[in-house]
Amino acid sequence: MSTPIWSPLTGRVMEPEDIDDPSLDRDRLHGALGGLTTINALSRSAEILWAPLRRLARELKADRLRILDIATGAGDVPRRLWRKAKRAGLALEIHGVDVSEPVLEYARRNAEAAEAPLSFSRLNVLTEPLPEGYDVITSSLFLHHLPDEAATSLLRSMAAAAGHLVLVNDLRRSRWGLLLAHFAGRALTRSPVVRVDAVRSVRAAFTLAEVRKLASAAGLKEIQLARRWPCRYLLSWRRLLRE
Repeated sequence: MSTPIWSPLTGRVMEPEDIDDPSLDRDRLHGALGGLTTINALSRSAEILWAPLRRLARELKADRLRILDIATGAGDVPRRLWRKAKRAGLALEIHGVDVSEPVLEYARRNAEAAEAPLSFSRLNVLTEPLPEGYDVITSSLFLHHLPDEAATSLLRSMAAAAGHLVLVNDLRRSRWGLLLAHFAGRALTRSPVVRVDAVRSVRAAFTLAEVRKLASAAGLKEIQLARRWPCRYLLSWRRLLRE
C-alpha cells in the first residue's frame, strides 16, 4: 500500500515504482510512457536542459554536441532537444541508454516516427561503465529512483565520463510538489501507473540540500544548483579546463 499523501515529508520514502517492474505488461508500460511524455512536455523538461546546452555550444564555438542521455525512458526529452537544436542551427548527436529493452523499443519507435536521428542502446548505468566521448551527459527524472549511495556513485560516474558538462534535471521533494503530482497525475494522464508513481516519485525525491551533499560526496566541485518550474531542480557541473 502506498504512503498516504498527507503523511509527513521529513525524509525520503522510497517505494518501488510500478513502471520499474519488469513484469509490467506492454499496454500498461506504453500507457505509462505516453503519460510521462505528456507530463514532461508540459513541465518543459527538455527546455530545462536546452539553455545550458546552447550556452555550452556558444562557449565552445561548436556547431555540434555529442550527448549521452542516461535512463532515457521514452526518449521524449532527447526528441524535443533535437528539434529545438535543429531550429537553432545546432546539431545534437544524442544517444540514449536505458536498462529496459521494452522501454528502448518504445523510444526507438517514437524517434523513427518523428524522423529524429537518435540512437539507443541497453545499459545498466549502475553496474556498467558509462561510455566516454560525449560532450554532455544528461539525466532527467532518474536520480530519485536511487538510494543515496547509488545516486552518489552515478554522479561520480557521470562527471568522470563527461567531456564538458553534466546536467541532472529532477524533482524536488516538497508538500507543493506532492500535491501537484497527485492532481497532475489524474488530470494529465489516464495511466494508473503514472497516477501512483507520480506521488511515489516526489516522496523519493531529494531536497536541494540533499542534492548538494550527494554532489559533494561524489567529488563534484563548484556545482550550480537551481530551482526550476514546476518543483524541479537543475544540477549543472562543468569540467574545468585544467582537469
